[in-house]
Amino acid sequence: MVELNETNYLALSVLLREAIGTADYFNGSVELEIAIPEPETTQTPETATLRLTTTLIVYRHLETLPEGATRRRIIHVVPIWWELSSVTDEGAVPNDFSFGELKPFLIDND
Repeated sequence: MVELNETNYLALSVLLREAIGTADYFNGSVELEIAIPEPETTQTPETATLRLTTTLIVYRHLETLPEGATRRRIIHVVPIWWELSSVTDEGAVPNDFSFGELKPFLIDND
């Protein structure tokens, strides 16, 4: 099983935010290659390719900055559908992905 950690969720969120851009709706995929740590071994870690395919509604808030510029920050993301596939050299393997774990990385909190 591929167990995702905070670093994996952060990397996925960076790719997904880049793919979303300024849109209020997203339907597509992002891919990330990660190393799978091998417990108590000196072997080279196995790698897995993660592919997140999702349809999202992105809620934004128009904010005026002190210098007068505006930005539309993400305040909420609603996944309509998602699937995270994980593939190693041996083929497809299960993973412990949770959209709930990813969501906070997508929201603009500043």
